[in-house]
Amino acid sequence: MWVRVSVIAAVLLLLLVRFAWLRHARMTSLPAIQDRSVTSPLNRPGGGSAPEEAYAIYSALYQQPTGEPLAFSEDSVTDIPQLDGSCLKPSTAEERELTAAFEAANRQSHRWEGRFTIPAGYQLLTRSEAAEAQACLDNHAPHPANCNRYKPIRHVRFLGNPGINQTHTRALVSVVRMCGAYCGNGGIFEVEKTAATWRRADTTDFTRNCSWMY
Repeated sequence: MWVRVSVIAAVLLLLLVRFAWLRHARMTSLPAIQDRSVTSPLNRPGGGSAPEEAYAIYSALYQQPTGEPLAFSEDSVTDIPQLDGSCLKPSTAEERELTAAFEAANRQSHRWEGRFTIPAGYQLLTRSEAAEAQACLDNHAPHPANCNRYKPIRHVRFLGNPGINQTHTRALVSVVRMCGAYCGNGGIFEVEKTAATWRRADTTDFTRNCSWMY
């Protein structure tokens, strides 16, 4: 039964539950905030293959060992936490450009292929495999029969499609790390291109509130 669960739906459900309390906590002190999942939905099907530049960005971010085997879902998934409407707080023209690019890039879910260049290697999981791996990681649910194949995995990672500026020197990226159906952490952060490679930029107020843990 777990294998039949839609991975994208399960991850988005977790993210919605995670941030529901943030909206509720502000209902008495702030004007009504429109639900972004209704007014500006993300991860709709039909996005096709992920763009070439996205592989270079994520490959650069995973050049150093993580201390665990890497397992990526082949479906791109992201969310913009609704903290006061949005966790992203752009204050400059470039930050507003990145925000618009990130939202546009993730209107639809894209498909990752085995084109990352990561020294430690990685697994690319289909939708059903990612759901099965999460079920095997979940300590509060029955495990599928073939969990041995996922035994080394500690997290299933869901990568968002990067939103890149016009000069291709800065981007917003999203990583969600799931350790079960209702266990995980992630966030949106900024990266920059220096010396022909991508690196994580220093955290500013632009993305400071976009990290979460459940």
